[in-house]
Parts: sequence; structure tokens; C-alpha cells
Amino acid sequence: MAGLELRELECFLVLSEELHFGRTGERLFVSQSRVSQLLSALERRVGGRLVHRTSRRVALTPLGERFVQRLRPAYGGLRDAVEDARAAARGVEGSLRIGFQGSADTRLTAAVRAFRAAHPDCATDLVEIPLADPFGAVHAGTVDAAVVLLPVEEPDLVLGPVFSRRPQTVAVGRDHPFASRTAVTAAEVAQAPLVTAAPPAPAYWRAAHAPSAVPGPAVSTLQEGLTQVAAGRAAMLLCRPTATYHRREDVAFVPVEGVPESALGLVWHRDGETAAVREFARAVGEHRGPGPRKSPVVA
Repeated sequence: MAGLELRELECFLVLSEELHFGRTGERLFVSQSRVSQLLSALERRVGGRLVHRTSRRVALTPLGERFVQRLRPAYGGLRDAVEDARAAARGVEGSLRIGFQGSADTRLTAAVRAFRAAHPDCATDLVEIPLADPFGAVHAGTVDAAVVLLPVEEPDLVLGPVFSRRPQTVAVGRDHPFASRTAVTAAEVAQAPLVTAAPPAPAYWRAAHAPSAVPGPAVSTLQEGLTQVAAGRAAMLLCRPTATYHRREDVAFVPVEGVPESALGLVWHRDGETAAVREFARAVGEHRGPGPRKSPVVA
């Protein structure tokens, strides 16, 4: 590590992508001869040839291939650390759009307030996203991050802080056989038609929130689901705070035994991670502990 030059590492990483000294120089705003100098200096430090160079072709050596595979994530981590330090020094600027399903959890709004207080130069907006499309806005880039119901199995999304773990209830119409019960089991719920989210919600996500062998109506919003429940067409799983928040005379909410708790998570796109997103994720993580048990988000 003695005498390690970051400019040499940066030059090698760019060259490994371009495999052309002229284009590498253009990207780094240096001459082609300077690229050669930086690469030669790095090879001397490493003690071996990293690049095969001929008049017609540039290619990584086996040592160069191995080095770039180890170097790229380490360099990315170093760059992110520098960006975070700069952001902390000057405050995060620009804008941040956060998506949420149903209604904003109290811990989410607390995190937003904390983020705004710490970064007043960053404009923060909360945007409701459809129940039936939990990940679409993040994929499309219309929000920078989103608070969604778990599970999340999207390979291009990063799952950040997980919070608001809550017991679940089943919402049923007042004439439903479950309505007079003090509790029902997961097996009983699995035999009842359940409201499910409509596409484009992924199949695995829909199944997690409607674990029933009996098909039920597909809806796009929470209110559509509760309307189907009140009309006696199906039951619907909701976390307990959501049930409390949405109590209505024509719907009964019955605790369910033996089903996993509901949980929320903050997600963002791997290619869209910014200092503002990382700072907001930190704020969410700091506000996910015990708090008021009011979470008006469908579960």
C-alpha cells in the first residue's frame, strides 16, 4: 500500500473497460502518453504485467483480469465513502422522491422530518405508489426510493432498512363466518378467497399477501380491496395497525394465528444509489425502533 496512487488505479479501471489508450485518455482528460505512464507505474508497484499491448490490440493479462475483479468493488466502496464524507461536509443537495404504498407509516414520516432537518438543501417529496405496482416507480426512476411491503426479490433493487413488523388480521364482511370469531388460523384463511393485488405486482409478492388456494378478486388499491371485502366477495389480509386505522362498520378485522408478520422495507435501484438515498436510508434505520403502533399501510 506504500505510495499507492489512486489516479493509477482509476486509469487502470477505465482502461480495462475501454481497452484503448486513446479513449481512456479522453475519458480521463489526459494524453495517451500519460495513460501509458500511469499504467507502467502501477505495473511496477504490482510487480507484474497487467495489460498486453500491441499496435493493434489491448487486452488484460490473467493477472490484470484477477486484479480488476478485486479492485473494482474496493474502488467503488472508496468512492462512495468519499462521496458520503463530502455530502456530510456540505449537506446533501438536490431532491429526493420517496414512494410509499397506502399511507405513510409514522416511522417513515419521522425519518423524513429527521432527513429534512439534517439536509435542508435537499427537497424531499413523498409520492404514493399503487398497491398493485410496488416496484414499478423505482424501476422507472420516477422515485429515488420506495417504502414497500416485503418480500422483495427484485435482483436490480437494494433492500435497505426493514421496519414496522406487525401481526396480521383478516378483514371480512360482517356476514362472513369469521366475523364472530376471536381469532382464525392460517389454515382456515388459506381456504377462503382472498383479495390479491392485480398485476403488474410480481406473482411471488401477490402470493405472499394472499396465501390462499381459492382465487379472489384482484385490486389496484387498498380501498378497492376493502370495498370487495365489505361486499362479501372475499377476505383480505391486513397488518393490525392498518386494520385499526381503517375500521368501518361493514367490515370485521379478526387476528390470524400462524402467519408471518407484515413488514416494510426501503428499496432503491442499484444503479440509482446516491448520497441522498444513503442518508435517507440511515434516517429510516435510526427511526425503525419501537414507536406508535399506527401503520396505515396495507399488509
